[in-house]
Amino acid sequence: MVGNREFLYRKLHSLLGVIPVGIFLIVHLMVNYTAVHGAESYNAATHFMENLPFRYLLEIFFIFLPLLFHAVYGLFIAFQAKHNTNTYGYFRNWMFRLQRTTGVITVIFLAWHVWETRVAAALGTPVDFDMMANIVANPFILTFYIVGIVAATFHFANGLWSFFVTWGITITQRSQQISTYVTLGVFVALTFVGIRAILAFI
Repeated sequence: MVGNREFLYRKLHSLLGVIPVGIFLIVHLMVNYTAVHGAESYNAATHFMENLPFRYLLEIFFIFLPLLFHAVYGLFIAFQAKHNTNTYGYFRNWMFRLQRTTGVITVIFLAWHVWETRVAAALGTPVDFDMMANIVANPFILTFYIVGIVAATFHFANGLWSFFVTWGITITQRSQQISTYVTLGVFVALTFVGIRAILAFI
């Protein structure tokens, strides 16, 4: 019974990591990428997102609650995991280890990012280009953001590979190998978008 419950939790954890959390990550990075075109473009994009119909319901039920479950259960998995990369240095063993490590880094980064943006917004600070420019003006914070972005994009891309396996989409060795290249491409593309976006605020 406990084993069945854990199996269901892991499948739900995997699903939520892709839908809706992964979709939110992609949308968030795309909105941030508008900063490449200047402050006016970024401010227009964030203003559009802030004025979506039923915004708070969408945020609570399609972002915060799924993200909270994924993060909390993910931390449980991360600290329960037994790594064997010192004994068996296979590629997938390293991906397993990096998945757990980047998950922890991403949770820390997200907590800090939410504090600096959403909590500040609730206290009256407008979320706009100037806010982000002021945040990343500190080189240590900029470095932290870059590390956080890379951790988040890797965690999503590698988690996407695991999702395909967990849900029986990639069963054969060949399909899993193809999936490795596809998800690597996703990681590179999203990382480029995320880092290019954050550097646009400098």
